[in-house]
Amino acid sequence: MNVESKPIHWQRLIRDDEVHGSLYTDEAIFREELEKIWYRTWVYVGHESEIPKPNDYILKTIGLEEVIMVRDRNGQVNLLHNRCPHRGNRVCVSNHGNARSFTCAYHGWNFSNNGELKGYPYPSGFVEDKRGELGLGRVARMRSYQGFVFGSLAATGPTLEEHLGSARETIDDLVRNSPEGEVELTAGFLQHKVRSNWKFLVENETDGYHPQVVHASIFEVARSGIGDLYHENSTAVGRYFGNGHSEIDLRPEFRAIGKPMRWFGTDESRVPEYTAAMKAAYGDEKAREIMIDGVRHAMIFPNLFIAEIQLFVLQPLSVDETVQHVTALQFKGAPDLNKRMRNQTMGSVGPAGFLLADDAEMYERTQRGVGLRNPEWLYLGRGRHREQVGEDGVITGNVTDDTASRGMWQHYKSLMEAA
Repeated sequence: MNVESKPIHWQRLIRDDEVHGSLYTDEAIFREELEKIWYRTWVYVGHESEIPKPNDYILKTIGLEEVIMVRDRNGQVNLLHNRCPHRGNRVCVSNHGNARSFTCAYHGWNFSNNGELKGYPYPSGFVEDKRGELGLGRVARMRSYQGFVFGSLAATGPTLEEHLGSARETIDDLVRNSPEGEVELTAGFLQHKVRSNWKFLVENETDGYHPQVVHASIFEVARSGIGDLYHENSTAVGRYFGNGHSEIDLRPEFRAIGKPMRWFGTDESRVPEYTAAMKAAYGDEKAREIMIDGVRHAMIFPNLFIAEIQLFVLQPLSVDETVQHVTALQFKGAPDLNKRMRNQTMGSVGPAGFLLADDAEMYERTQRGVGLRNPEWLYLGRGRHREQVGEDGVITGNVTDDTASRGMWQHYKSLMEAA
């Protein structure tokens, strides 16, 4: 017997400056999120540098859907559903590798790495040749921007450029920190599972209110001076771009300091090869500007977080479990800086790192706390009175304000209310 689920009244759960706790704990809400966000909008899947050679592949996810990101023999990147059309078996079981084809271990169906069905055992059992009809499913839409590969399971909808909107400039600024204008994700990923709803992680990534409290210990040990920029009198800002995307922008503080590589907690003398390569690529003046600004701190909704020296990918597992995949950013043509970024990544978000351990503890505490009955609502009104809206619609607030969370929840509401 089919039991119809009760409609969810989103306007009753999401107010201008409050959200109901059930949004993080209700299994029915999580299932609807999968359909209306993860399987309908654009989701970051992976980076082209993860499959550099023809026939390279790597397993990725879109929501709970496992997909194969593969570069075929012609160099074309494909996103294929990891499911045999015969009996639904996974056709690829290795996390990454190099293969011209994938063979289902159940009945031996063989598929080219562009998804085409090449053959099957005992073809006389088929009245007609089905090879042209029964290939692997392809992700409905796939686009790459600056090497970042996005996929959408919906055949129609906004373009990737429309989805990214003003947040595209955060990716543009990221790649210009490379002397060759390219990012490479070649350092490998760490995986951290937390007992928390994925939206707590999204909100935290561009929350400038918590660092001075939660990360006080690592800021004291590191002595980089970065922690001192997160306070109410800072010139740093929080920014909401629209479509769920947001950032913490520390550039005003770095520009006032005026010292290249301060964003990285160091100076030019510590990375001489990188400094020389940047000046050769961009000229002295432009290179200085880039090395003062550094990498922005941006959340691309729903799952891509660019965190200065690292990149995070969020993977929801259930209403109260999320995996964070994290890797050190690597800039093509910058070996000395890349080594330092790998080392700092291990120190901050590695198995014994301080930074991610702090955040993970907060994620799990908030998940446990939001399951309690009283108070039912979470308050997100900090700084609403002092926000500024630009001509382009981008909303700017103090770095410690709830600007990003308020914007994300209004976008979330619009997606969930859509038919």
